[in-house]
Amino acid sequence: MTYKRTARRAGLAVSMMAVTASVLPTATAAAVPAKGPAATVAPAWCPTVGGYQVDCGRLDRPLVAGKPELGKVKVSYAVVRHSAPGPAKGTVAVNPGGPGETSIDKAEGFAWGLEGMLKDHDLLLVDPRGTGKSQPVPCGVTDAEYRFGTRAQQRAAVERCAKNLGPKAAGYTSAATADDIDAIRAHLGVPKLSLYGLSYGTYLMPVYASRHPERVRSIVLSGAYPLELDPLGRPSAQAVSSNLHRVCERSVPVACDGKQAVRDLATTAARLRAEPMTVPITTGHGVYKKRFTEDKLANLMFEAASSQVGLEPDKPSLLGQLPHALDRFVKGDAAPLRTLVQEEGKTGSTVDQAPYIAVTCNDYRKAWSKDAPLSERWSQYNAALAAVRPGEHGAFSAKGFTEGTTDAGDVCIGWPRENTPDPQPTKLELPDVPVLVLSGDLDANTPEVSGKKAAEQFRNSRYFSVRNMGHVPELELSRCVTGVSSHFLRTGEPGDTSCLRTLPPIAVTPVRG
Repeated sequence: MTYKRTARRAGLAVSMMAVTASVLPTATAAAVPAKGPAATVAPAWCPTVGGYQVDCGRLDRPLVAGKPELGKVKVSYAVVRHSAPGPAKGTVAVNPGGPGETSIDKAEGFAWGLEGMLKDHDLLLVDPRGTGKSQPVPCGVTDAEYRFGTRAQQRAAVERCAKNLGPKAAGYTSAATADDIDAIRAHLGVPKLSLYGLSYGTYLMPVYASRHPERVRSIVLSGAYPLELDPLGRPSAQAVSSNLHRVCERSVPVACDGKQAVRDLATTAARLRAEPMTVPITTGHGVYKKRFTEDKLANLMFEAASSQVGLEPDKPSLLGQLPHALDRFVKGDAAPLRTLVQEEGKTGSTVDQAPYIAVTCNDYRKAWSKDAPLSERWSQYNAALAAVRPGEHGAFSAKGFTEGTTDAGDVCIGWPRENTPDPQPTKLELPDVPVLVLSGDLDANTPEVSGKKAAEQFRNSRYFSVRNMGHVPELELSRCVTGVSSHFLRTGEPGDTSCLRTLPPIAVTPVRG
């Protein structure tokens, strides 16, 4: 799991085409002159997107609905205006994941990926409450602290976050963010939105659609998972093994044996369970000592290794290097695996984790009852773990894998009953609109089985798997995936999808005998 942080790096995420934008030259087209009073008073933080007018603003929103004594929170938005003359034919609202990922600072990347749409559609980018250009509501837990901590330290950080937020913790929910988006839609005078959700956005956008069904024109969900997610992360655990098989089988020339790579993974997990490594990690914010045990291996394998897969398929990636690193570890050489852990850890940050922790602990389905006291929650959780059948977590133990998730397993078990909402309902009445769902077939973060279940939530959905791509498939540079998405948003049909099956395999480091 970490259902939900788009191409995650550190505790937050690298958005869909933010990565793409970072490897492209800045747009050379001159900025379109501002039109109308809204553009003349654009705040200093409003992004510049070459070739397009961008209008920005903020709305005051209730921090917690029905509790005015808790005050308000400012929510910021940017609208990238269409380039063709005349009124827009529609507005596409994008959420790039998280929870807590920002959108406004990635305006240029989104504009590049959705260039075809922006000829006659506007693009709405909202920084969810507590993030980016919106007003922060922090809880005093940093990304690096949360990410590099042991499981016990992560649970303690969650409890401290809740204590520091107090009743304000109830302000962080998917429902609240959905209502913020709709308030901005109404403020802008837009009758309907086309929703584009990536990673956690595939959870948020169905919540929006259930709360404001008459305002939805169509939906695209990429890197998707269902509202009724597995709190023990079994789909992700199983996808780790299938991904090792796939990258080995597809490598040209064949670089490794998939079955052996999975056996090496199981051996590595067992050894780290018995004797963890200590790995020093240097970031721009300090040096951390990471206790690398089975749970951290699990996180590396399903979440970090799914990130940016297929972005530059001919260059080394974490996933492509793992079969070799696992082989060397089993043979007594820990250096290659240690290097991968250190490289993946360099992006630790000091970003406050309130938007991430509070949304996941408030909203997501758990293996215990919210109304139960802590001792009873532990009994319920341990019973759920005990009921796991052998092999359901692939090469990992059930405890080891679930403790590798930063938004599931037992991490939220100390989240308080008081001042927090009930979990987000999983059975929603959703509008009968066209829905496109996409999964990368090398994504263990939000794997294919989760994407298919996400599609099944809707009456009028189309599901496609994108070959040789990880979490989220829009990262590929040919614009094949965004072309399919744009065609769907424009017409309600995916059009020609043949390119989704022909993206090249990723480079794999050979395993030598």
